[in-house]
Amino acid sequence: MQKRPPITVALGRFEDIVSRGLQTLVQGDPTLELVASGIQHDQLSAALLAYRPDVAIINFGGLANAAELRDLHRDHPDTRLIVLANRPTSTEVRQMLSFGATACLSKSSEERDVLHSIHLASRGLHVLPPADNSPYNPTGPDMLTPREADVLELLQAARSNAEIAETLHVSVETVRTHARRIYRKLGVSTRRELRGRR
Repeated sequence: MQKRPPITVALGRFEDIVSRGLQTLVQGDPTLELVASGIQHDQLSAALLAYRPDVAIINFGGLANAAELRDLHRDHPDTRLIVLANRPTSTEVRQMLSFGATACLSKSSEERDVLHSIHLASRGLHVLPPADNSPYNPTGPDMLTPREADVLELLQAARSNAEIAETLHVSVETVRTHARRIYRKLGVSTRRELRGRR
């Protein structure tokens, strides 16, 4: 029987204790190979291009907005993205999955669950955290809906409201509503600022 090559893993930047725990976890599994660790948020795309890991584990708190995750997934389709968050809600989990994450887990997940998720994600299987019905106050970015992400992409491409409405088969007023929500969620007030966030 031929031995399979190790699953390569890259780690984004996390709080010190989480980072050390993830490094130890990955390095302690003989079927995994840590290729990069502590990758600064603004260097994620370049690192994924340079190292081409099978799986990348990303800090939800480091994302400025959900569209960043979609962009990473689009630019690096062969890398499976696992997002770790403090206590992701079911809405946030669904959103992360819709934007290209293969898994979205709580930072308090058990060691075996994180390892299991890495192995499943490397095969392209989606992993959901256990249901949690406790109250939650989000500490990450405001999430864009999938439709808002579509509008954002067209806004950043300098398309007019009328062009966006025609492309997405919605009314111009619907585009304006989505645009207002996008501006609020991303903390911008003009299209020029929005295009500068690409």
